[in-house]
Amino acid sequence: MGKAALQLYSVREAAEKDFLGTVRKVADMGYDAIQFAGYFNTPAHELKSVLDEKGITVAGSHIMFDAFKGVQLIETFKYNREIGNDLLIIPAIAPQYRDSEDAWKRTAEEFNKIGQACKEEGFTFAYHNHSFEFEKFGDSTGFDLLFGNSDPDLVKIELDCYWATFADLDPLNIINNYGDRVVSLHLKDMTVENGEKRSIEIGSGSLDIESLLNVGTKNNVRWFIIEQEKFDGDPMESSKVNIENLKKLMNK
Repeated sequence: MGKAALQLYSVREAAEKDFLGTVRKVADMGYDAIQFAGYFNTPAHELKSVLDEKGITVAGSHIMFDAFKGVQLIETFKYNREIGNDLLIIPAIAPQYRDSEDAWKRTAEEFNKIGQACKEEGFTFAYHNHSFEFEKFGDSTGFDLLFGNSDPDLVKIELDCYWATFADLDPLNIINNYGDRVVSLHLKDMTVENGEKRSIEIGSGSLDIESLLNVGTKNNVRWFIIEQEKFDGDPMESSKVNIENLKKLMNK
């Protein structure tokens, strides 16, 4: 089975105040790895020192689309190589890259170029979905246009199971359809309050997390990553509950 990680966006306020201290606290909670969403101007060698100190690895970095160009891309490769990360993920794209069938196809072409550049430098490139990717354009969703028109060897999938479910898709079907192209899963549970869906701690909602773990494992998913956006209390406390409940399911 893959390993459990936390996307630090879940605890972004704590990370912004004390980035390295937050990394240490997350490691102490029992996560196997951390996925980053920014480094808060922390030198790579300082971050690597803390990761080594706590015995925790890296489950990818979220990098915005525009940073995969020119000098920024070179710096991205350099920084992530130094911290021991080999997975680079675009977490979302702006409307102009996804507002038509042609836009999705052009984005797929750009992703192929990025994926090739990443492969040549020893990195895996992936895209992380929200719910807008499942909007229909004719008979196809944006998700299928993107991945149907990009090279499976160059452009991988970080499937956010919550957002797929939010869009009334079954993430289990998506994992099975795309197989080992899915390199990581984003996990959070779902509840409905006042008619609106929202994220909640693992084990407190309606998603079948155990099945997602099992199907992910059958399809060689590397990382099972907690990413929660809405909280009733302290996000750090929620992150602790999430890893405790996730590890129980992973160890069944």
